[in-house]
Amino acid sequence: MDWVETTGKTVEEATKRALEHLGVSTADADVEVLEEPKAGMFGRIRGEARVRARIKPAGPRPKRTHRSGPREGQREGQRDTQRQERRPSQGDKPSSQTPRTSGGEGAGTGQGKSRSARRRQNRAAGARVGSDGATTAVATSRKVVKEESMAEGITLAEQAEIAKGFLEGLLTAMSLTATVSAREIDAETVELSVNADPPSELGVLVGPRGTTLQALQEITRTVVQAKSPARTDRILVDVAHYRERRVAALGKFASQVAEEVLASGEERALEPMSAADRKAVHDALTDRTDVQTRSEGEEPRRFVVVFPA
Repeated sequence: MDWVETTGKTVEEATKRALEHLGVSTADADVEVLEEPKAGMFGRIRGEARVRARIKPAGPRPKRTHRSGPREGQREGQRDTQRQERRPSQGDKPSSQTPRTSGGEGAGTGQGKSRSARRRQNRAAGARVGSDGATTAVATSRKVVKEESMAEGITLAEQAEIAKGFLEGLLTAMSLTATVSAREIDAETVELSVNADPPSELGVLVGPRGTTLQALQEITRTVVQAKSPARTDRILVDVAHYRERRVAALGKFASQVAEEVLASGEERALEPMSAADRKAVHDALTDRTDVQTRSEGEEPRRFVVVFPA
């Protein structure tokens, strides 16, 4: 996602404009302060704050760490075995009480039994250490997989399925007959479209100036975030193509206002709008070099100002 630069009287105001332009919250954006207002004489502030922001990219996968496994356990078993073999035992010394027979069979048999016992003991010790190493390796492997899963979260397609299931359940609960489709806009954004024939039946989900639709979108995002605490991408919801038609109408309106501003040479403040509508106005005029836009005021009375460049 490209960086967006905005200005304001304060850093907070410039940051808020950038977030409105991107249509995301502070948690979903990277913000850099490029310039801060400077203090002048008599407490006056000179200049404007300038920041740049972008939608925060998806986090990289964590690197796999190499932990101790069966090989380390086997080496521990081998070291224990070597120490025990080097350790002298009474079986290695000839006993004066052992009766000798022809050919030295008594001494040979005594040593053979002692060595066999040591071998069995060493093998048992090595097996125990090796088993502990294998158990540690399995536990480590499970922990790494769990950490990767928590860091990555769920995919964008899986998030879309969760959102789609929620919207379909809501339609059923409201006794509305409609279809829900999902479309990936980019690598970090998915749009859920709710449509019906006739579309007028879905007006209850839109509300005046799309206020109900905006609330429905926020609820859908919350449902997805509950299932994916590690990471949630942008979730957009549109009903009966309202958002598409609204963006087109606001773009046409913004162009008309721009022409009036150029003709009069004076800036013009528009009526208060929602964050989504203000973004549509900013986007409609962002490619023009003869006019610029900024947002002023406080929610819910925040509005867009169009002024000559």
